Amino acid sequence: MARHDSRIWPECTKMIGLLCLVSSILLQHGASGQRVKVDQEVTSYPGQTVNLRCAFADPTGVQLSMVTWMYVPEPTQEPVNIAVFLPGNEPSYPSSPVKGRVSFVPSPPKVDSPSIQITDVRMTDEGKYACEFATYPGGNVRGTTQLVMLAKPENSASPVTVVAGTKPVTVASCKSANGQPAAEISWVTTANGNYTTKQQPGTDNTLTVISEYIMVPTPNDNGKEITCVVSHRTLVKPESFRMNLAVQFAPQVTIEGYDNNWYIGRTNVELTCKANANPPPVTVQWKSMTGEIPPTVELVENVLKVQKVDESVNTTFVCEVNNKIGTTKEQFGILVRETRLPERGPTTGIIIGAIVGVIILIAIIGTVIALYRKRKAKVLGDRPPKHKPPPPKKTFNSTNSASMLLNSSNAPVVQNDSYRYSTQTPEPVTDLDNYQDEDGDHDIGGSDNRMHYVSGAPSGWDDPGNNEVPPPYLHVDVDYQDYHPVPNIGRGESFVSSAMIV
Repeated sequence: MARHDSRIWPECTKMIGLLCLVSSILLQHGASGQRVKVDQEVTSYPGQTVNLRCAFADPTGVQLSMVTWMYVPEPTQEPVNIAVFLPGNEPSYPSSPVKGRVSFVPSPPKVDSPSIQITDVRMTDEGKYACEFATYPGGNVRGTTQLVMLAKPENSASPVTVVAGTKPVTVASCKSANGQPAAEISWVTTANGNYTTKQQPGTDNTLTVISEYIMVPTPNDNGKEITCVVSHRTLVKPESFRMNLAVQFAPQVTIEGYDNNWYIGRTNVELTCKANANPPPVTVQWKSMTGEIPPTVELVENVLKVQKVDESVNTTFVCEVNNKIGTTKEQFGILVRETRLPERGPTTGIIIGAIVGVIILIAIIGTVIALYRKRKAKVLGDRPPKHKPPPPKKTFNSTNSASMLLNSSNAPVVQNDSYRYSTQTPEPVTDLDNYQDEDGDHDIGGSDNRMHYVSGAPSGWDDPGNNEVPPPYLHVDVDYQDYHPVPNIGRGESFVSSAMIV
């Protein structure tokens, strides 16, 4: 086991040393690359002068032996030297696409800041430019700048005149010519269609972008607004081109003016032939289905005037409109009446509207009142009553009070509804004197056959003798044949009801 560990240790040591060496090389290279300061990207326009800056950040302890500027047009192509400087020597400018237009700045150059400038730049000068230092003992280090050439395009747009049909065609075109980079084109419209975009080479390494809007044109599309929007890096904001579609179509004809009340003898009525067309109508012609225009009819351009209505006007008129796209006809039949139709007065509509408005207002007010009462009733129904209901009232008839008396022969007295309640059903009358007490001493119709009175009799007249005068409420001259017997009412059948709790 120990021998195995001793074999692994030297191998690990070698691997660690190798990794440290590679890391040091990478760090040294990265540090050297970071010491070269350049612009990542520089933009310019054709014909201008562009400056490409380069500097060695810290030359302390490093010997700069030479600096070289190289042009890399394409990633797959070999770099081309365009400017070389060795300290103590004059700058040299090898043969290149920029020879005669490239130079070091300042002049003479400094070896630690060998910037260059290119005059009258062209679109073909676009690409990568590398500033490379030969150092000792570090070797060669470089920094790269991307030169981007911008060309402001020439933008334009226009509608394409088409004829309404059933196939899709180009109705508008938008062009962004000779731009760099390529422009972006979009469309804004309510028309139902789509667009296509294509690129093609322009002059001096530029690009031209062409976009076309395609749709099936209809007469309703004529005049619709369509906008081409061009976006480009050289523009502060997108450029918009607003236009209107131009769709040509044959005339669309309508006849107006007939009110269904042309009667014999009516004067100064007319028909108007209206045509919607693109291009505008060339001719407008009136005809009659009978072959001849009635003598009372006058034709003025697209207006058919009837000076006086008669039977000859009772026909069908035809309006024919022509433009360079085609010809369209429209006919209209006239019905001549014997008499005039009654006309509704101008105030009839106002009166009807006012009546309808009043009805609606009343309905709204009634609905509001009903809802208010319903809500109020609901609120009051949930609360307990705040007052005590009055007890039932009893009404008496003075003439019937005495009729409740019983004669000595138990003959009934006259009773004419002597006890009534104002709002209740009649209840039985209880004779409180006609009962047997606990000792059984009182009895109605005893051996003395004396008359007893109801409890309503005044005190002092409870048991009058034969010679005593009956009380004034006792009718002695009443015909007993009219009496009705009063049933005996026990104590337990008293009319006094149980107590009412409120």
